[in-house]
Amino acid sequence: MGRRGQAITLSISEQDKAQLEALALEFGLTWGDRPNISRLVEAIARRQLVIAPNHDWPKERVNALNRARTALIDAGEIEMAVAIAQLLLERSEITIPLRTEIEQFIHRPALPWRVEIERYIHRQCPFQLSYQDAAERVWNFTIHYAEIAIHEERQYLDCWCEETVDNRDLPELIHNWCLRLDRITDAAVSPVKGKWRDGLATIAVEMHLFSGLAFAYRSKTAKDEINEWLEEPPQVRRVVRRISNSFWFIREVLRYGKDCEIVSPDRVRDRMKREVLELYARYHTIAQPE
Repeated sequence: MGRRGQAITLSISEQDKAQLEALALEFGLTWGDRPNISRLVEAIARRQLVIAPNHDWPKERVNALNRARTALIDAGEIEMAVAIAQLLLERSEITIPLRTEIEQFIHRPALPWRVEIERYIHRQCPFQLSYQDAAERVWNFTIHYAEIAIHEERQYLDCWCEETVDNRDLPELIHNWCLRLDRITDAAVSPVKGKWRDGLATIAVEMHLFSGLAFAYRSKTAKDEINEWLEEPPQVRRVVRRISNSFWFIREVLRYGKDCEIVSPDRVRDRMKREVLELYARYHTIAQPE
């Protein structure tokens, strides 16, 4: 006679019992034609069945982890970023584009030229960056200051360069360049002589905030030099901020709509005015005579 197995008692509700029987039946663990919970437990213990994590993560949790991954990349913590990437790949909730992006990152977590750039930034040593864009144009920049920045969820190299040709920003800011890193597939990086700057070139811009925005606005402490309420007109917030790129500044102000007005300097105000007029022209339809 064969040795009988040890008996165990499960204290579960009828609903849980029915769920376990359904699982046993699903995996063919039966006694005769009836589902057998004991065989189900035995299969789990012997790792014939693997208990997998649930697949009900909300979108917010996935996005938060992915933002943490990109923040770790920016901080140079590649190993920790890879660990989070591998965790995300185990989830079925992530979208196909995000899965493709993460798989590419794990395959090549740090491009050699990116690592080299970060070393120069850390050592505060000027360097030259050369690369070819998608239109097969070759770009050469002699960089005396650089930082990795996030603009609208994309990584950029914000840098002060000797070269100014084709830069369409204001004269005071034409040495500043904003290079989108994911569009650089390969690059040559080499040291150059010169002095490392304290930061990007900047100008002061004054703007007035109205209505709910005036109360909801939170100061960007690293950039805002003045953040105060005006006495006249009342309930208007005055903010003076140093900016390094008029394009990104105007992109931000456009989101505020009528609740934000650029007061000075006139050149930035005029650029904003042109954007508004072009936007108006896009939506304005002139009635055609019958």
